[in-house]
Amino acid sequence: MNGASTRTRLLAEGLGTAGLLAVVVGSGVMAERLAGGNVAVALLANTGATVLGLWVLIELLGPLSGAHFNPAVTLALKALRRFDGPVTGYIAAQLLGAALGVLAVHAMFELPLLQLSVKPREGAAQWLSEGLATLCLLAVVLRAPVGKAPALVAATVGAGYWATASTFFANPAAVLGRMLSDSFAGIAPASAPGFVAAQLAAVLLVWALWPRR
Repeated sequence: MNGASTRTRLLAEGLGTAGLLAVVVGSGVMAERLAGGNVAVALLANTGATVLGLWVLIELLGPLSGAHFNPAVTLALKALRRFDGPVTGYIAAQLLGAALGVLAVHAMFELPLLQLSVKPREGAAQWLSEGLATLCLLAVVLRAPVGKAPALVAATVGAGYWATASTFFANPAAVLGRMLSDSFAGIAPASAPGFVAAQLAAVLLVWALWPRR
């Protein structure tokens, strides 16, 4: 990471996660407004914007912080001894960034700044989807060849939007951010614990099974 200071790394993680959530939620708001009630078209637009935005953010901020933008990634890399940074600081920056990114979207689209989603995402199928999504994402992060991670991670998320019942959150910070927006990309607070539990279970599984360096 080119010897970046801890302050720079934390700032990059916060800004990157804010940018990611701004793209996810903002494109969801725009897609819902323009799709005329066609959910498939809205999801397609949301997917395309997320893939491109995530790719750019990883390319730009990866050299500074590693571009985790995701507590599950940070925890998995730490557990496998592939990360020597401040875990608590990274996770705090990611969570704060996620919330600020969503607030920025609400301000841009003239929506109430403080919201809670009412969109339920409940049930075993959703939790299974999130567990598998997180496993898939972590495997790509851990196995991506040097220089290929930005494209591979972005492509994985884009494919996962359509291949999983949960639309591939795979990120506790994304759950927090999307919980704070009553929009196309939202998740109701009551549904959030199940998603986060499934994501953390995937981290534990990777920790238990993946070879250490």
